[in-house]
Amino acid sequence: MPPARPAASKRSRPAGPSWDQVALAPVVLVRGGEDLLGERAVDRLLAQARAKDPTTEVVRLDAATYEPHMLDTLVSPSLFGEPKLVHVPNLEQMTDALLTDLLAYVAAPASDVVVILRHSSGQRGKRLLDALAASPYPVVTCEPIKKDGDKAALVNADVRRAGRRIEAEAIGALVDALGSDLRELTSAVAQLMADTEGTITVSHVRTYYAGRIEATGFSVADAAISGDVAKAVTLLRHALATGVVPVLIVSALATKLRQLARVAAAGGRPGMGPKELGMSPWQAKRARAELAGWSDDALATAIIAVARADAEAKGASRDPEHAVERAVLAICSARRGRLATRR
Repeated sequence: MPPARPAASKRSRPAGPSWDQVALAPVVLVRGGEDLLGERAVDRLLAQARAKDPTTEVVRLDAATYEPHMLDTLVSPSLFGEPKLVHVPNLEQMTDALLTDLLAYVAAPASDVVVILRHSSGQRGKRLLDALAASPYPVVTCEPIKKDGDKAALVNADVRRAGRRIEAEAIGALVDALGSDLRELTSAVAQLMADTEGTITVSHVRTYYAGRIEATGFSVADAAISGDVAKAVTLLRHALATGVVPVLIVSALATKLRQLARVAAAGGRPGMGPKELGMSPWQAKRARAELAGWSDDALATAIIAVARADAEAKGASRDPEHAVERAVLAICSARRGRLATRR
């Protein structure tokens, strides 16, 4: 008996274009939960359509209220022959009628019409998503941006796209201050580019966003890691007074210490670059510089203090603010080479 033939391997479709590379096509799917990037992709396509022909008729179709055969009417030739673009922004809410009509349309779309589909989340319409993934039409995936490294990369890309430069320290300061809100972060970058010339520096960031930077848990963590007791406690009290909750400050302290611990554990091992450490280049560079004043025992002491503060800030203590201050003092003391004493 002849040997069995190996099963044919499935060819995976090449990764789709990014939001800033996608071009007009008869059908374009923009999917994923990062609304900011999804909106940028759609805006880019709308701008391309209007640049190609300013008379383009843009129609917004509500997927949640769609009725059978509405799409047929929208994609049919207009009276005066203007190009058409149909935008469906909430595809995950599609009715069964829209699912049926789109499945039929995607199989043979009109060549002179652009249909932009925006699917934010969930499995609603999976048959359609699978059909588009197997089609020749572009699929832009906009995954949520949660890691500081990814936020830093977005900031850097926005600046470079505008033909400008930004210091790594300035990126770090922006992410530390505004990274909890991606829209606010990117708006700040746009504002800095409008208000400054040349390379954007950390001084520019501190000039325009000093209050925000001072009120973050990361500024408290930076001061504590450096062993500056007066600055750390001052920033801590300012942060608490301006509404930063203790649990977020503890989280910032833990993040900083984890970064130091990763760099310390990596030691001089070859190949342990920022990617392998799970950090952006600016984070890894800063962590290596900060680690110079720490011993393994001091790091262990600080990590134990933050673990205790984390439990207390989440309900184990009646006074979470005092718990955070005690952790900050313990970190400063460990950095200065003295074990923190328990109160």
